[in-house]
Amino acid sequence: MLDIVSLKKYLDQLADQYERCEFVQSDPISIPHLFSRKEDIEIAAFFTATISWGQRNSIIKKGHELMQLLEYAPYDFIINASSKEWNRFSNFTYRTFNNIDCVYFFKALKSIYRSGKSLENIFTAGYCQNNSIKSSLSYFRNEFLSFNPPLRTFKHIANVEQGSAAKRLNMFLRWMVRPKEKGVDFGLWDNIPPSALMLPLDLHSSTSARKLGLLTRKNNDWKAVEEVTANLRKFDPVDPVKYDFALFGLNINKS
Repeated sequence: MLDIVSLKKYLDQLADQYERCEFVQSDPISIPHLFSRKEDIEIAAFFTATISWGQRNSIIKKGHELMQLLEYAPYDFIINASSKEWNRFSNFTYRTFNNIDCVYFFKALKSIYRSGKSLENIFTAGYCQNNSIKSSLSYFRNEFLSFNPPLRTFKHIANVEQGSAAKRLNMFLRWMVRPKEKGVDFGLWDNIPPSALMLPLDLHSSTSARKLGLLTRKNNDWKAVEEVTANLRKFDPVDPVKYDFALFGLNINKS
């Protein structure tokens, strides 16, 4: 086991190695990188993060399919399309996320944006309740699922109050909040600091974290997210989630 100084140096090197523009094209984040308008990036990132489980190639393929159905103008389509136009998504499915879920997401997003709010507004309002990502995710879930969703759609928005690791929502927040200087994340949102972000814990990052002694909890749940993120803050309290690149890349490289 590496001592803390050596481990920080090792993780910093890995983070620099994997947080590169070359990383983008082989990762689901390539889908929101198709856009330049803030609202388009947010919406494309939100949908892409929502379906981000399984093989990355499959996620990217489905992300492109969804953006094509949205005419590569996700904000304009969601704001202006009629419910009849939503029928074009009748055959869209990725794993357990299907056309029923898609249409509810459109309905919710349309209501949010037409009310003058945005995804940023809602996540930020939740964060500001007690300056925590957990409160941000909990608040967002309650707001987003307030437009009479079908029962099946609830499972697609993680419930941190019930212990979910919320990997996909934490990844979405990483994309939106972390600085854009290295050309990977977007740095679009200013009112949630990178220091508050929580690790998007998945099979790859949790495997690496346990091997390095950064995570002892056996389950990949919210308590595990809190444990590993607290340990990463010891290495970089300002930007702990930069090590997502290191932990993910380490496991992928060795798999």
